[in-house]
Parts: sequence; C-alpha cells; structure tokens
Amino acid sequence: MAEAYIVEAVRTPGGKRNGQFAEWHPADMAAEVLDALIDRTGIDATAVEDVILGCVTQVGEQAFAFARNAVLASKLPQSVPAVTIDRQCGSSQQAVQFAAQAIMSGTMDVVVAAGAESMTRVPMFSNMSFHAREGVGVGVGPVSGRIRARYGVEEFSQFAGAEMIAKKYGFDRETLNRFALESHRRAAAAIAAGAFDAEMVPLETGGILRSTDEGVRADATLEGIGSVKLLQEGGVISAANASQICDGASAALIVSERALKQHGLTPIARIVNMTVTAGDPVIMLEEPIPATRKALARAGMRIEDIDLYEVNEAFAPIPLAWLQAIGGDPAKLNVNGGAIALGHPLGASGTKLMATLIHALRARGKRYGLQTMCEGGGIANVTILEAL
Repeated sequence: MAEAYIVEAVRTPGGKRNGQFAEWHPADMAAEVLDALIDRTGIDATAVEDVILGCVTQVGEQAFAFARNAVLASKLPQSVPAVTIDRQCGSSQQAVQFAAQAIMSGTMDVVVAAGAESMTRVPMFSNMSFHAREGVGVGVGPVSGRIRARYGVEEFSQFAGAEMIAKKYGFDRETLNRFALESHRRAAAAIAAGAFDAEMVPLETGGILRSTDEGVRADATLEGIGSVKLLQEGGVISAANASQICDGASAALIVSERALKQHGLTPIARIVNMTVTAGDPVIMLEEPIPATRKALARAGMRIEDIDLYEVNEAFAPIPLAWLQAIGGDPAKLNVNGGAIALGHPLGASGTKLMATLIHALRARGKRYGLQTMCEGGGIANVTILEAL
C-alpha cells in the first residue's frame, strides 16, 4: 500500500476565552496556518488538491463552507477546494485520516488537513438552537425521542461521562487535581525550553506578535486548583481539572511519495495506522481505550513500542483511565502538557496535538507516537505515527 507522509505540522498558540485572539475571525486564523504550511515547506500552492478542515461549532462565523472561507482568506489560489468536517473533538484528527486515505488510495498527492475553532466568537453549543416549524411543532434538539428511549437518558453529557469514568476507575478529586497541576508544570517547562517553537505560528494582536499559549499557569498550585467550584454537587470534575475553552487553529501537509520527489520535500513523519471506533454514547469518553487496543493490534505493535503518547485532556479522568487500562508509562504521556493547561480548541485539537507529538518525537530522537481523542457520541480516533 502507498505511504502517506507529513511534511509539516503547525499550530497557533492557544487563546483564552475573550483573550489574546478574541478579535481574530476564525477564517483568518485558519488561513494563517494554511499560509504557514506553504511558507515553511516551499511547495507551490497550486499543488494543493484539497483542504479538509475540522470544526465542531459550524454556525455564525464558522458557518457557510467554513473551510472554503479559510482558503479564500489564505495565500492558496481560489482553485483549491475545501470541505469542513465534524467528528466532534476529533474533527481535525479525522481530517488527517481522510487526507491520508486520499493519499494512500492514489487519488491525490498533496492534501492539507487542518482545524480551527474560535470558542470566544462562536461559543460551544451555539449551533444547537431549536426552532419551531410551522405545522410541526417545536424541535427537541439533536437527540430524538427514539435515541432517548434506546439509552434511557434525556441528553448525552460529556460532563456526566467524565464523572462516570472517574467513578469507574476510582479517581478522587485530589488525583485529578494533581494530574491537572502536572499538566500546567509540563506546559510551563515546555514553553520555557522553547519546545513549541518549531510548531508555532504566532498571531499578531494589538501590534504584538503572540507566540505563547495563554492558558498555562506557571504558578499553579494544588491548593488553587482545589479551590475551584465543582461542576456538579458531590462530583470530582471542576473547570480546573478539565480542558480550557480555547481559540486556535492548526494544520498539517500530507503528501505521497511521488509528491515528495516532485516537489523536493522532506517528510517529518509517516502515518503508520489510522483507527476510529465507537462505543457507549452515555459514558462516551472511554472509547480511546478500545480504540487504542484495536490500533495497536492492527499495527502489530505493543504499547511498549510507542515512545510518546498524546491523549487529549478533555477531562483529567480520560488520560488517567487510558493509562490504567492500556498499561502506559506516565512519563511518555503528554510530555509537554495537555489541554488542561494549553487549551482545547475543539475542531483544531486533532492537528494541534499531532503537531506537538511529531515535534516532541523529533526533538527527543524518538520514533513512534500515538495520538488519541475522546469524542462526542462515544467515538474515538487513534493515529500512530513514525517520526522521520
């Protein structure tokens, strides 16, 4: 089978809600990472055959062919098509997998996978308004009565799923808070060491070029994290041990071996395995565990063969449960911090984590990386990469 190679992977810094990137239109933010791929690789922009862009909240400024608007705001010629996809938090990781499938099938040679989300300008859940339809009545939202009857729930909640996982795996609030503190410590250390420099696309705001993730708290303490109000009475999840609302964009250039030779490109990674699975939509966020097992089996690998893992920190119980169930090494997990410190810009997080994983592998002289993401509806993506 043909191989799919990653030539470059980049991301913007994360911006807090109403923070450093609040004035950036999301299409323009996405355009910046598209431009960075062209500038850094030197590829002829007309060679790009498609842009696949992940975005979760496709409404308002992220509506009306959002990916196409990102292309029109960029240096790419108007002849480059684009499509917006939604696999919830795994949207841009799925964009990578769709792009790689196009490459491996031989139907395309140069594809951009990307993601963008302005959670400031297009708030989470703002695409879930319900409207009355004349002669029909009032809509009930995306979860139909048939689905409610099947699962015995009124709504599916990621917050409830995180609480279920914490209870199932025996994690108390202090354990989650300690994990959150470590996320901030690792992220702060990574920033201080310049670990993100190779992947970063700075954005200008107010005449200042912003190149640092805004949500990282180098001065975080266990006491401070523990003082944050719980999301539900009697629970263990708080905003401090969950991912931060975030504005950001990210992208990767994925090409065939033929394109490497034709355009004189040097790959930084090879895609080894792409897996997506689905399970229980109620507990929902546990699916990275069976997805990882399937991916490793299909790749003929063991977890011991993987040098670094990126497991999205949507909520602290998710990576902790993954470690426990898979038997992973905590020292290999989210080595530069995760979404608790760096933010989780929904549709942008897939290629964001991939950029961080690839550059972390290369900086350490390591070979194999595994990335996985819990997603709404009980879905999970896993991608295994080889750094080159």
